[in-house]
Amino acid sequence: MRGKPQAQPDFLTVINLNQSVPADHPLRAIKRRVDVVLQKLSPLFDELYAKDGAPSIPPEQLLKARVLTALYSVRSERLFCEQLGYNLLWLWFLDREFSEGSFDHSIFAKNYDRVLSADVAKLFFVEVYDLSRQEGWTSDEHFTADGTLIESWASLKSFVRKDGGDAAKVQSAKDEDPGNPTINFRGELRRNDTHQSATDPDSVLYRKASGKESRLCFGAHALMENRNGLCADFTLHNPIEQSEPVMALAQVDAHQQLHEGVKAKTVGADKGYHRKDFVNGCRERAIAPHAACKHHTKIAGLDGRTTTQPGYQMSLKIRKRVEEIFGWIKTVGGFRRSRYRGLERTQAWGYFVAGTYNLLRLARLGVA
Repeated sequence: MRGKPQAQPDFLTVINLNQSVPADHPLRAIKRRVDVVLQKLSPLFDELYAKDGAPSIPPEQLLKARVLTALYSVRSERLFCEQLGYNLLWLWFLDREFSEGSFDHSIFAKNYDRVLSADVAKLFFVEVYDLSRQEGWTSDEHFTADGTLIESWASLKSFVRKDGGDAAKVQSAKDEDPGNPTINFRGELRRNDTHQSATDPDSVLYRKASGKESRLCFGAHALMENRNGLCADFTLHNPIEQSEPVMALAQVDAHQQLHEGVKAKTVGADKGYHRKDFVNGCRERAIAPHAACKHHTKIAGLDGRTTTQPGYQMSLKIRKRVEEIFGWIKTVGGFRRSRYRGLERTQAWGYFVAGTYNLLRLARLGVA
């Protein structure tokens, strides 16, 4: 007999969000670690808020919302708040009652300077990495460095002359088509020293390699520990002013100062780091430079005494795993292109995405 659909009647029920989530759900391991990290940051949150006045949305929920946004590839804060109202799993993760529902998306913008800034995001990322060290998943001696590009939230049409020489051309195009003006820059030489993006001035016109198209972007540099491929540092920079080898050495120095007991012995890298400044910088720090060598290029400090060692060959194999970090951050984490303007806000989101990647890796390592 064919069944017939019936309208859902109104009924009264009690929902226990914790019992609704399966005991073996992957988010449970992530939530447990996030709660430990946020508990350490709780004294900082006490200092950021006034003692009196109306209570705000707990800062822990805002930071957890960042983790969910990266985990589930949510493209915007508005869409996240829309889905939060009917997603029981997300409500449980944020420790919100079902009756509370969602909150307005403007909460993120209003709380950026307070609890979602780059400084707080960096503290969150550092605490997550410290937690991985406490659980024994990281190496304090062997690392890998690599860089990539993050597209800025700006069009090439916004890359105009700093002295305003293109103002008449741009305005004329906007008058003809305000929605999507056609601006022809063919034959003109556009360079970073004479031009700048009107949408995102912090971005630069840059290309990764010869034969690639130039785009408005930021440089992103990652430092990976070699034991389990966790992200030890993730920094955005100007790829023209700060080269990748320079960023690698700066990250190693900052990582050793930030985490007690870390003493780098090897740093693996691709052929782009087979340069004098990187090799000499590593030797000055008593670090073995495990960079892939270019053919027919000799650099003092990186010869057969290093390249014939078993550790060097192992570093060349492990260094490829840094691409897994970039792959996850750009595809799942949605960080192929920045969703914010400016280097500072983009860096803050980068810390949250990289920290979420580490949380996911810790959950999987714990299950394994």
